[in-house]
Amino acid sequence: MRPRAASSRSVLRRLRALSLLGPAFVAAIAYVDPGNVAANLTAGAEFGYLLVWVLVMANAMAVLVQYLSAKLGVVTGRSLPEVLADRMTRRGRIAYWLQAEAVAMATDLAEVIGGALALRLLFDVPLVLGGLITGVVSMLVLSIQQRRGQRVFETVVLTMLGVIVVGFCAGLVVAPPDPGAVVEGLVPRFAGTDSVLLAASMLGATVMPHAIYLHSSLARDRVRHDLAVREVLTELRGADGSPTEVDAPSVPDPGLVERLLRVTRIDVVAALVIAGGVNIAMLLLAAANLPGRADTDTIEGAHAAIADALGPAVAVLFGVGLLASGLASTAVGAYAGSEIMAGLLHLRVPLVVRRVVTLVPALLLLSTDVSPTYLLVLSQVVLSFGIPFAMIPLVRVTADAGLLGRFRNARATQAVAWLVAGIIVGLNVALLWLTVAG
Repeated sequence: MRPRAASSRSVLRRLRALSLLGPAFVAAIAYVDPGNVAANLTAGAEFGYLLVWVLVMANAMAVLVQYLSAKLGVVTGRSLPEVLADRMTRRGRIAYWLQAEAVAMATDLAEVIGGALALRLLFDVPLVLGGLITGVVSMLVLSIQQRRGQRVFETVVLTMLGVIVVGFCAGLVVAPPDPGAVVEGLVPRFAGTDSVLLAASMLGATVMPHAIYLHSSLARDRVRHDLAVREVLTELRGADGSPTEVDAPSVPDPGLVERLLRVTRIDVVAALVIAGGVNIAMLLLAAANLPGRADTDTIEGAHAAIADALGPAVAVLFGVGLLASGLASTAVGAYAGSEIMAGLLHLRVPLVVRRVVTLVPALLLLSTDVSPTYLLVLSQVVLSFGIPFAMIPLVRVTADAGLLGRFRNARATQAVAWLVAGIIVGLNVALLWLTVAG
């Protein structure tokens, strides 16, 4: 009886530990935002299954990057912007915040455009009105975070992620891909210069700067403020016979930190497997059903191609998935911008106020005659500027023994992290140059 009771308690503790999952799923929204849709569909339509391996590689790199960000928050009880602020002068913090703010606004532009396009495709809503609706709904989502806390906010975002999965993957149920061709697509290779450039854009857009900043904040706040998590941590300590009081804001007990990091790894892998799976599903959908379609380089064109190939029902589900993507990603983006400002400037602006301020430039741009697709491209150019400022400091601070102690990056991890950072930064610089050069 005793062994069985002990086993039951062990299972219960593991189930309770799973309640720590969630922050990575919020950060993963950045990997299924509207900016990824056209690129994935174009890759499948133009090159079939050739570039499946690119998305697999991109997702593997993203797992490492997001884990390092979450680890920083778990171990130190501080976000990446907070850690960097302590290492800068006042002028340096302001300059760093300005570039991060520009990146956050560019991210918001892409996501508001995605929501506006979805509303136009689904209900023929004018772009400006669609952008306004997207902004208002995102304000409601952010108000949930302020009034009900992070856990409820995560639940709302997870629900939207579920809608995104269904919307973008439904076409595969109607017309599944060729399994043999999918396996062949896992072999790294190219088919001319165009495929190389497209692969570079897919890899270069893998990691979003705001997701790096935000994930450390989410992991920090989950331990610092979430009562349910604190109860789990208390139970885990008591199970080992160690003190049951949980210190805040950080958790200094090495054994407890190790458990938290173990759950964090599960959180990151699970979230990015889902996000990466959605991106791969879009490529497979296009490869199986849209070969040779040249109009998939815009979201409108991709939607029309899906309707022609798979019928209006699948096209509607795709539009719903795009709408959920725009709504979720713009709320998460505004949240990230608020955390960046709070960490660097020690100034916390209400999320709803921030939402209004960053929404205005997006609405002004949508009111012009500029193509929404061109605006999406422009936003990606601005994002490219911000990648080095997020990636390089993250790799450096997570290797700092004075900051993370025994949980600093191991030599092998650090080597891989620098390689990943070099690849992502290099590709973004190359894409930036190619875009400017035309």
